[in-house]
Order: sequence, then C-alpha cells, then structure tokens
Amino acid sequence: MATGLALSVEGVDLRFGGINALRGVSFSAAPGQVTAIIGPNGAGKTSVFNTISGFYPPTAGRIRLGKEDITQVPVHARAARGLARTFQNIALFHGMTVLENIKLGGHHTMKTGIFSALTYGRAARDEEMALREEVERDVIDFLEIDHIRHLSVDVLPYGLQKRVELARALAMRPRVLMLDEPVAGMNREETEDMARFILDVQEEWGVTVLLVEHDMGMVMDISSHVVVLNFGEVIASGTPAEVRQHPQVIEAYLGAQSEALA
Repeated sequence: MATGLALSVEGVDLRFGGINALRGVSFSAAPGQVTAIIGPNGAGKTSVFNTISGFYPPTAGRIRLGKEDITQVPVHARAARGLARTFQNIALFHGMTVLENIKLGGHHTMKTGIFSALTYGRAARDEEMALREEVERDVIDFLEIDHIRHLSVDVLPYGLQKRVELARALAMRPRVLMLDEPVAGMNREETEDMARFILDVQEEWGVTVLLVEHDMGMVMDISSHVVVLNFGEVIASGTPAEVRQHPQVIEAYLGAQSEALA
C-alpha cells in the first residue's frame, strides 16, 4: 500500500466573474494525517475541494501533490497520481451492484489496451479478475460490506450508500483521499461507523485524508489539523484545541454550531 502524499494549497484565488469565491487560500495537509476544512455555509469549502480536484482552475496560486505542481494537470491525471474523492451528494451508478460500483474506482489503474478491453481478451479478463480479487480483499472486507456486495446500490439505505462511495474511492488506491461531507445526513451510529473507517484508512493504509465536514464533534475527534474558512479566506489553522479557542472562529460560528466548538 502506497504511503500518503503531502497536499499543499498555495495562495489560491478563485473568481467567477466579479465574485471572489477564494482569496489567497493557503494550507497544507500533512502526509498520512487527517486534515479537516471547516467553516459556515458559503465559506468556500466546496470551492477549495473542486479546485484541488481540478474541476475549477484557480485564478491565481497553485496546488502541489507531493513535490509536483498539479495546478494544470487534468482531473483524470490527478486520479492517476493518487488523488481520489467522494462527493457531498452521493454519485453512485444506479442499476449496478455494490461490487460493480466499487470496481469502477479501480479501472483507471488497469493497463489493458483499448482493443483487448473491448474484445474482452485474455489479458483483459485476467486483469479484471485481479482487480475484483483486490477489491474484495482490500476494500470490501475492510469496510465490512461483504454481505451487500451483490445487491444493487438502489436498494441500500443512505448510510450504506455513503460507505460504498468511500469504497469506490479506496479502490482507486489513493495516496490523498478527499472526503466531501462524509457523514452528512447520517444518524449517530452511522456517523460513528464512518469516523472509525476514516481513522482506519489513515492509520492502516497510511493515506492522507482531507475532509470537509459540518459535524464539529467528529472533526474535533479525528482530525490532527483543522483549517477554518470564512468568506473565501483562511481565518485560522492549527490543532483542534487551538482552533476551538480562536476568537475569529468563535465569532464565525456564533449560533448553534458554536456550542460544538466548546
């Protein structure tokens, strides 16, 4: 299993017409650690994720994966370099089984040529079987979803669908795993299970984890570093304990969520 890479965001601006979505955003996610990005609604969290993923080209600044500048690297090529993500809204392929969805995550690692793949020649069959065995051994068992692997994702409850999406990202053999609100909409038991799996990914696989999440309790429990955004700017960065006491963070979270920071 490959070790996690450092991820660095350096002075990133993002503008849409006259709107400044991000302004001089800089932070680093240490290799093999869990880094969280938090902030009120509209703070720019999703914009940061989409910029790192390559969906939005930054107006200024750069993104580094390890020692490589990937600012101009296409989305698919970032995946090949070890960057994987999940989405806030579940993006599974309906009408397909759990196993089929997860295997799709690993297809970018296959080396079979297009002709062999289309004709399903021996090389393609062998590689497909090897991928299935790897997914079943390293991902399905790891996330405790063996009992649902042949079910259609359409019949699964919400919490299990989120776990399948995590499994598909893990099948990409990531070195940096980006999780966009991984426990949004989950009940307490489902949240605790997902938090456990995220920590297991970080501790057992050595993957660098970057997550955006509104559940402050989970963020403070599993993160080693927290970055706080407000109105497209970084207003605080540090350990959970440091961020919890930061006056600008407390001000930004005045209201219901401020209690979670206490």
